Amino acid sequence: MQLGALLQALGPAASYYPALARATGGATAAIFYTILLQWQARQGGGGVSCTPAELEAATGLNADEQQLARALLEARSLLQARSQQGQSCTFYPETAPLAERLDAPAADGAAGPPERAPAAPADPHFPVRRPTAGVPVSPDYRFQGPWQSEQQLQAFQRALLEYAKQQGMRNPSAWAFKVIDGLTKGIHSPFWDEFAAGRPLGESQQVQREWEVAPGVPYPAFEEERIQYYRHKGEPLEAAVAKARADLRDPVLGQDLWDGFLRKCDRLADEAITAREAGVSHPALPSSFTERRQVTKESVMEKLARAGSPAASLTAETSSEGGGEDTAQASQRGTDGGSDTPADEAEVPSLEALRRAYRTPMGREYVERQIAAHPEWGYAIEGGEVVDRYPF
Repeated sequence: MQLGALLQALGPAASYYPALARATGGATAAIFYTILLQWQARQGGGGVSCTPAELEAATGLNADEQQLARALLEARSLLQARSQQGQSCTFYPETAPLAERLDAPAADGAAGPPERAPAAPADPHFPVRRPTAGVPVSPDYRFQGPWQSEQQLQAFQRALLEYAKQQGMRNPSAWAFKVIDGLTKGIHSPFWDEFAAGRPLGESQQVQREWEVAPGVPYPAFEEERIQYYRHKGEPLEAAVAKARADLRDPVLGQDLWDGFLRKCDRLADEAITAREAGVSHPALPSSFTERRQVTKESVMEKLARAGSPAASLTAETSSEGGGEDTAQASQRGTDGGSDTPADEAEVPSLEALRRAYRTPMGREYVERQIAAHPEWGYAIEGGEVVDRYPF
């Protein structure tokens, strides 16, 4: 089909004015309003009665588009409509408000905000991601606190880590960070005061109780009294010591026990005074008041070494066994600055005796201490074995 025949088959063409579309609310309303004005002019004024089908044939607008056009025109006071019987309706187009709108075309644009496109329906399986809020971070971030330099901060951190290790904390680095982070936020810390003053960390936080000779060290008689209490209840010695010291570290329980201990001491003193007045020269006191020698690792190791084979093997070598070769080795070692007297030569143990003692678990530490304390013997420990530094 030729283009001319196609256009002739489509019928007469209809157009609208862009200025009229801006005044009426859109192209749809402009087409609807124009056809009503034309029909009103043909019949000489008054209302225009027509059906939706007639309007669709004249304008090409379907029923929904006609309803939209009517709503836009009625909202701008450009049209009045009255329904009649059936589908017919009478329209009264107004031209007076149109003249005002054509004179001020920007008024409609400023009347309200532009309509937004409807948002896409949300997918429950793929939710819309919210934009992440960026946190501004300084490119050269540093802890800001009372320290004067980065080196001082590092020294304070090392001191905190060492203190945490000594206190047996499970996570020293996390604890040190918590202290430093608190200082950056203005929280006072006695650890920094101690570090700045050059004192050991934790010194100012120690409290000496009434029953202690030093912070954390109770009176020996008071501690022994509590240990004997648990011993009489059938506890092993190790458990009795642990429970007694735990009780005395509790400030409330320790104060109560201390008050009871003082009352007991007062009663014992009254009984001792009464006994002396009765002629007793040495009144009896509980075993906890007996002075005891402090038990240390060195004293225990020395006793165990003396009671077992290590110490005996170290001192068993006498001058009678030190014949020609041993005597010669002792004389050679004595030339390094040691004494050449027979008593000194007799005290030097043989290499075999040291090796036998070093192979035992209890004698290993004892031999190491003896060799370190007597370099004039000429022995050393290399590769887990006692060797002679002067074999010839």
